[in-house]
Amino acid sequence: MPPASRLPRAVRIGAWVLAFGVSNAWAIDHVGVEPAASADAEASQPSLLLPALEIMGFQVLLNRYNRVFGEQRRDYDVTADSIRRNLRSSWGTDKDPFETNQLGHPYQGAMYHGFARSAGFDYWHSLGLDFGGSALWEIAGENTHPSRNDQVASGIGGSFLGEALFRMSSLVLEKEGAGLSPFWREVAATAIDPAAGFNRLAFARRSIFSSRDAAYYSRLQFGYSGSVQRDPGLSTRGVQRNEAQLDFALDYGLPGAPGYEYRRPFDYFSFQATGSSASKIENVMTRGLLVGRSYAVGNDYRGVWGLYGSYDYIAPQTYRVSSTALSLGSTAQWWLGPTLSLQGTALAGLGYAAVGTTRGPVGERAYNYGVAPQALLALRFTNDDKTSLDLALREYFVSNVASGTSGGRDNIIRGEASFTWRFARLRALTFKLIGNRRDARFTSLGSTRQTQVTAGIFYTLLGQDRFGVVDWR
Repeated sequence: MPPASRLPRAVRIGAWVLAFGVSNAWAIDHVGVEPAASADAEASQPSLLLPALEIMGFQVLLNRYNRVFGEQRRDYDVTADSIRRNLRSSWGTDKDPFETNQLGHPYQGAMYHGFARSAGFDYWHSLGLDFGGSALWEIAGENTHPSRNDQVASGIGGSFLGEALFRMSSLVLEKEGAGLSPFWREVAATAIDPAAGFNRLAFARRSIFSSRDAAYYSRLQFGYSGSVQRDPGLSTRGVQRNEAQLDFALDYGLPGAPGYEYRRPFDYFSFQATGSSASKIENVMTRGLLVGRSYAVGNDYRGVWGLYGSYDYIAPQTYRVSSTALSLGSTAQWWLGPTLSLQGTALAGLGYAAVGTTRGPVGERAYNYGVAPQALLALRFTNDDKTSLDLALREYFVSNVASGTSGGRDNIIRGEASFTWRFARLRALTFKLIGNRRDARFTSLGSTRQTQVTAGIFYTLLGQDRFGVVDWR
């Protein structure tokens, strides 16, 4: 069939899939969740046509780019026959490269989310567009069989990542005292969320999503890290002992701010991303409160609890793990004394994860999927806005349930400890220790263990709120 005859059917299928996704999101949005009109004033009666066309247009461009420049060009030779086959096909798991599935697909979903949010849709309706857009790509964006791992990563993980990017982009535009001119603030905001930036530029959408004066903590670090202990296990090729790193983190909507309410998804969220000279992208992690309620204990304790959504991508030099999850937990701040405070988050939940070895005898397509119970404990002690001690512990147990691959099991533990000393205004020095451990067992390969401990020193630039301590007393 000639290429010109493929587009109308793909467009009809795309419109149906996207409309189905939005209808599901509308149903979710009206069951115990605040309506869009009161949750986001700027989102009154948005048009479905704009984000739907943008998502389909983005997918056409991405398909054509991959068809010409991609490594697996045949996968993007979409025909009417491949679309009909995918519509009738069962959903499984695929073996695209790990970065493509676990980093590229969530970012693709984040683009869908940015188109929808900047067009005026609230989070839940945007989630429907994300999910519908992901299903459309699986059916009509590639000629391979649709995969549930991509649907989870793009349609759900992409919404978690996309909402964090959308809010950070809006925060850059909202905070005029950041030392940047309006032009450079627009450039920075567009770099964070290109889809939202495109809509602002193309359609003159100048309204800015309001943070409602959310308390936040941000920092940018760059420095040097080296291995002090390691057992690479199967990772025998090109493991570097030393690496340069660039790390950014933001905590948004910290508990305790007077008058701040958690009415919208991601009114509290945390985001972190680390670039590395050894592994390019060492991690991208975000978690946000989907539905929750604030609470207080006495005069010195404020918190919020509820259901959190999270997307994690962690790839040190020895292993890699990615998870999209829902968790129950709480984020809180406790004044331990006149100048000493403790902020923290504790979560426990269930996700769908992928895990594998890097720099080993197997290729980029050798990794395992599975349902993954997981937990997080993150703490920050601060003293008089001069010093902070950050501790974090994460664990992922990737089971062989819904694996569709080798049927192995992995248990991954990652611990972090860092001490930061603010020596001048917003400048600080940070000493950091990170430990990674992976225990894996497979029916064909037996058991293996990989460990790595790194120590580093970093120059730190703090945000305007310094350590982000909230004082309601």
